[in-house]
Amino acid sequence: MAQHWIATAWGSPDDAWRLVEYAPAAPAQGEITVRVRAAGMNPADRKHVAVARAGAELPVPIGYEISGEIVAIGEDTIIGSGPAAIGDEVIAFRIGGGYADEVTIPAEKAFSKPSALTHAAAANLLLVGTTAAEMLDVAGAAAGDTVLLHGASGAVGVSVLQQAARLGIRVVGTASAARADEVRRFGGIPIVYGDGLVQRARDAAGADFTAALDAVGTDEAVDASLELVADRARIVTIAAPERAESSGIRWIAGALPESTRFRDRMRAALISMAQDGALVVPVARTYPLADALEATRFLAEGHPGGKVALIP
Repeated sequence: MAQHWIATAWGSPDDAWRLVEYAPAAPAQGEITVRVRAAGMNPADRKHVAVARAGAELPVPIGYEISGEIVAIGEDTIIGSGPAAIGDEVIAFRIGGGYADEVTIPAEKAFSKPSALTHAAAANLLLVGTTAAEMLDVAGAAAGDTVLLHGASGAVGVSVLQQAARLGIRVVGTASAARADEVRRFGGIPIVYGDGLVQRARDAAGADFTAALDAVGTDEAVDASLELVADRARIVTIAAPERAESSGIRWIAGALPESTRFRDRMRAALISMAQDGALVVPVARTYPLADALEATRFLAEGHPGGKVALIP
């Protein structure tokens, strides 16, 4: 029997999550079964089962992205990147039930795994990568722009830095002093957050900011963005929806229909970047599948220093 993590009630992982045995469904046409080699972990995994959601019924299988190999394939089925066969390595994003050792998923959500990445890194490529791509797109960031990025050393921030560098966008990014080298590693100009942030940003930029991207959601981040960027339509947050509504800035989230469509369109391009070595995914830790509760506690601390993956 296979195993997977489910939420049996709405609430915290310690109270509601269970690792149970189950039999993955045999893949029908348009589906594949994947032997999971790594499951990516994201704050959304915990957030989306913390409280009841419209259309979601318990128990809820947990986990949105995986890397692994095809062990069964439905008749006349191709995956998102084209024809596939048993044994092919794939990654998949926005699935249900990735915290598993085997899972049956819609084939269109799976793509050939970039060989340049380990399974742990590949399993964490697409959620943060597509989020970062959408932030840059919604902000209208283009070659020659100078952009302020809050949370530059976090998972989304690191992907923003790499994608921005490829597009010729200059980024000044906030981080702790201990994480400044990580920002420099990926082409950003680091500044520390805290008192005096606005002036430090101006000094580091030496130019006007054309856009701001907020991946942390603090009042400091939003306030600094409002002071430094004249056009509020070019300030984008993924973490402060209430401030977005009250301040007239942009808020994006993966569950929004427009965001879903954009992020789906970006999957193939990001995988290609990773295959070419132009997009890497730093991994901080891996945990056995059975230790998902410990792993999610580590992730919830807020400063993991890279992505986290479960290894069945």
